[in-house]
Amino acid sequence: MPKFVIEREVPGAGKLTPQELQSLARRSVGVLRQLGPDIQWIHSYVAGDSLYCVYVAPDEEMVREHGRLGSFPVQRVTQVATIIDPTTAE
Repeated sequence: MPKFVIEREVPGAGKLTPQELQSLARRSVGVLRQLGPDIQWIHSYVAGDSLYCVYVAPDEEMVREHGRLGSFPVQRVTQVATIIDPTTAE
């Protein structure tokens, strides 16, 4: 199944409290349950004024639907072409 990186502009994201992050995560999980097993949230990076979320989903539209249903901003959705890491250099 394709993997996507979602860029979300959230002013002050890097300064959100653990409780605020928990609330966002709970809302996201609730929407994921509503959408069913075809979409999975892997993890998110919180940095500056943005969230960079990694999802597995059948297509970009399902990722965008998650954003709409959860009222999460979606600035960009990019499908991952491949993954490299230090072992790629070997």
